[in-house]
Amino acid sequence: MALIKKEQLQKFKRKANDLLNRTLDQHITLAVTGLSRSGKTAFITSLVNQLINEGNNSHLSFFNPVHQGRFIAAKRVPQKNLHIGRFEYDASLAAFCNEPPSWPQATSGISELRLAIRYTPKNSLLKYAKDTATLYLDITDYPGEWLLDLPMLNQTYEEWSESTYALMLESPRSELSKSFIEKVNQLDPFEPVDEQHLADLAKEYTELLHQFRHDLGLSVIQPGRFILPGDLADAPILQFFPYSAFENIDINAYQNAQDDTLIGMLRARFIEYKERVVRKFYKEHFINFDRQIVLADCLTPLNNGESSFNDLQHAITLILESFNYGQSSLFSRLFSPKIDKLLFAATKADHVTPEQHQNLASLLNQLVYKTKHQLNYETIEMKTLAIASVKTTQVGNSLHNGKPLPVLQGRRADNDKLITLFPGAVPDKLPKSSFWDDQQFNYIAFKPQQICDAHECLPHIRMDQAMQFLFGDKMK
Repeated sequence: MALIKKEQLQKFKRKANDLLNRTLDQHITLAVTGLSRSGKTAFITSLVNQLINEGNNSHLSFFNPVHQGRFIAAKRVPQKNLHIGRFEYDASLAAFCNEPPSWPQATSGISELRLAIRYTPKNSLLKYAKDTATLYLDITDYPGEWLLDLPMLNQTYEEWSESTYALMLESPRSELSKSFIEKVNQLDPFEPVDEQHLADLAKEYTELLHQFRHDLGLSVIQPGRFILPGDLADAPILQFFPYSAFENIDINAYQNAQDDTLIGMLRARFIEYKERVVRKFYKEHFINFDRQIVLADCLTPLNNGESSFNDLQHAITLILESFNYGQSSLFSRLFSPKIDKLLFAATKADHVTPEQHQNLASLLNQLVYKTKHQLNYETIEMKTLAIASVKTTQVGNSLHNGKPLPVLQGRRADNDKLITLFPGAVPDKLPKSSFWDDQQFNYIAFKPQQICDAHECLPHIRMDQAMQFLFGDKMK
């Protein structure tokens, strides 16, 4: 009994401390979002690495607490939500310290990490209360594919099926989808359901999603949990698929279909998935964020072609429509937090030469233009940066036709060969058809550089600017 009371007291103290920090504006919840391979794990690892090793060959000149000499130290502390997995910072950093170095394991589920950042206040009311202050930074990481499920909350099963099949009938999905669509077209939607047959078709649909993602390089993948199921692997709630021929179904018969029919069970599982997986995920996590960074790899879709690039634009639009934005007052921070700062980051800036960085940021600006235009009415502070969480290349110059040409040097990710190249010019606007016809962009994925030990700062591009925008204003 005494142990239970002690645990309850500790829990109460944690909640009271969190409330106090929010009252003093000393707490930030940061959502790190983006689709797979956009670099979420590398970003979080680099951010933590820069802060806890600040002063050891760090380069954070644009992070005001460091630039002004007010940064004291940062350390990892126990996270607030003990039921959520811990972000594997040590394992991720170890990958960069290996011989040879490698990229860390990608996100496969939700994880969190909390930092306590000690600094000397300068302009805030805190300077009158104490000599030093602490900002608590809660970082949440999760698979980007799960974000694409959020729009499903506003769809019925038939609406989702129709929109999904519209994509599957378009190039480049159409050729891969042909066999699966033919099988679904042969089904009798009102026949008694054979659960094993349903499970087999759901598995085939899941394999199709993997092909869309990994073979075609596409971004719009629904449901996202099908390719990154986490602890729901093999659960019946993940065993459904879109139905292809609603125009041939009597609407009354469909509405009255029992759950033991094929169409009835597909609809029931879709609804269950929305409520127990998607809505639960939204309520437990998304509504609590007050700062957000959206990471986007624009370079790989440029290499993969027009369809891949257009799909990335569609995916970003779907993701951003689902977040809760609005200017964050003290009252709303305490009781109904909203995202009031939004950073769009074009990752892998080290994979193009420096004079192309502005074009890369401008291209991402074009990709998110509609969303940014809408959010301007909500007085959201937004910024677009080209960053490299972990810099993998060296910059130099070469001669081409007697003229100097900027080049990159690094080790290829696929064969570890040291190469020197000019990858090409990044368009500063959404590419026109002539860009795809004269494809001259040559994106090469590079391996990370070797660092000596875990106490050395990872090389980066503009991580300090990202930090300043995301939480530097809370360390005045």
